[in-house]
Amino acid sequence: MAERSRDPEKAKRAAAHPDRPGAECRADAGAYRPVVDRARCEGKRDCEAVCPYQVFEVGRISDADFAGLGFFGKLKSRAHGRLTAHTPRAADCRGCGLCVVSCPEDAIRLEGPLSSSDTSR
Repeated sequence: MAERSRDPEKAKRAAAHPDRPGAECRADAGAYRPVVDRARCEGKRDCEAVCPYQVFEVGRISDADFAGLGFFGKLKSRAHGRLTAHTPRAADCRGCGLCVVSCPEDAIRLEGPLSSSDTSR
């Protein structure tokens, strides 16, 4: 898979962000895991645009995830067409943190680095 952001200019700005967490894309694939806060995510696709490993896809929130949102989370989700970021290729994450600092809603965090025993979960 190509290691290239869909929006290189946006990725460059995110890379320069002083609060960028992670390992600057130097971690082993799967050592970090992006976690999306569904109550905050508005599906604006910034994570898709900057991720060089295509970890993210924006799509409709599942009925189960939607049911788990609080009142304001449900309102926000409806207002934004029930779109949210998903991480179908989370195992490809290398912990660069570009998604974290580019998300306008602060809806993404990185968990990790994971030890080899943690990656088996």
